[in-house]
Amino acid sequence: MDMAETIESQKGLRIIARNEVGVLRDITAIIAGKGGNIGYAQSFILQYGEYAGNALMYFEIEGGDFGAIITEVKKLPAVIEAEEEPTFEDVFGKRVIIFGGGALVSQVALGAISEADRHNLRGERISVDTMAVVGEEELAEAVKAVARLHRAEVLVLAGGLMGGKITEEIKKLRKYGIPVISLNMFGSAPSVSDLIVSDPVMAGTLAVMHISEKAKFNLERVRGRKI
Repeated sequence: MDMAETIESQKGLRIIARNEVGVLRDITAIIAGKGGNIGYAQSFILQYGEYAGNALMYFEIEGGDFGAIITEVKKLPAVIEAEEEPTFEDVFGKRVIIFGGGALVSQVALGAISEADRHNLRGERISVDTMAVVGEEELAEAVKAVARLHRAEVLVLAGGLMGGKITEEIKKLRKYGIPVISLNMFGSAPSVSDLIVSDPVMAGTLAVMHISEKAKFNLERVRGRKI
């Protein structure tokens, strides 16, 4: 089964439950018992609103008897609410991540958002996430964290100087299959990036085109080049 088929077969399950020991264990046991495979999961304690102090859990489940899973989960004493939801892939799609500082980040975002809008109007789902980050330690930690981001497909680094620990974390991202597009900047980061682009707007545009299912641009064909 290819990735597209796997994603299409997944269903989202949102649960509000009391913050008690063993609740997550009980829920996952039900999912496994009904033949479901958890493709993605998250859990956190709500801080505000009617459900403050309770846990919000979300699972993307492949296979199994989804109706029976919901029925059994609702029977758990700690569960307040359980409902089927669209998956994050259905709602937000693939993600472009942009790190850096100053006007360069905004210019990359301009290119990415404009290109994503064009594709999303045609039925695709591509979202753009940006964060202004400066400093070697801070940027290195941010690059490292991209590997943990759900649906992150490509990273764009926008700045004037990046190297050292940032370069080492870029190398590690290769293990997760997340390509890095770098602006033509000082430092060693561009030398280990998959593509170097001088124009920040074009960098954002190419990032979206790379992950689009309908665009003809493929980063693999220009890997290691400077544009």
